[in-house]
Amino acid sequence: MKRSRVNEIIREGDAFIRSFGYIMPPFAYWSPAELSKRRPAGIIDARLGWDITDYGVEKFDELGLFLFTVRNGRAEDLKRGSGMLYAEKIMISRKDQLSPMHRHNVKAEDIINRGGGKLVLELFMSHPDGSIDDRAEVRVPTDGVMRTMAAGALLKLDPGESVTLMPGVWHAFWAEEGDVLIGEVSTVNDDLTDNIFREKIGRFSTIEEDEEPVHLLVSDYEAWLPEKRVTSVSAS
Repeated sequence: MKRSRVNEIIREGDAFIRSFGYIMPPFAYWSPAELSKRRPAGIIDARLGWDITDYGVEKFDELGLFLFTVRNGRAEDLKRGSGMLYAEKIMISRKDQLSPMHRHNVKAEDIINRGGGKLVLELFMSHPDGSIDDRAEVRVPTDGVMRTMAAGALLKLDPGESVTLMPGVWHAFWAEEGDVLIGEVSTVNDDLTDNIFREKIGRFSTIEEDEEPVHLLVSDYEAWLPEKRVTSVSAS
């Protein structure tokens, strides 16, 4: 993706999020220079921030997702069973824009339609080896009520509705009738190792630098913010 397109998506996404009364954290609006100067470990190491992906296929309008990681715990705490064991994201799925079929080995997540159109999820269970089971019934809680559906059934969530996806549940999703603001509350999130896709695609976009970034993406941190971390951020 061209950086100019990423910048445009960030601006459009921020306006869409604000239209629902959701206010982003202050660090969302730090410039690359300010983030580079402050270098808070709690943001960089936890990979908080903007995440615009076309899954490496350069067809964002058809295959893509807008994400912002608001908070995220540590894998070490999750293994120990105490500490910050949770994560939160705000996302945007555009009308008819596919987030492709995938599952997680570790992460359990609530996917919440926070507003807009309908959020549609295609669901499958896993075989013991992790592959898609195209015959087994799917059982998932939706707002505390267990739902049983055929393999590959489409679960449609109206605004305010949610589904809990446990590790191993295969899922793809998209928006119908309009763009959808999505909330995600989960156990610790690791986008580097815990996304298993059905197709051979990447998790992050390759960026063509045709203009300066308005904000860095989490996938920019390693290249743009190497080494040197601080542990706290001043209030200024």
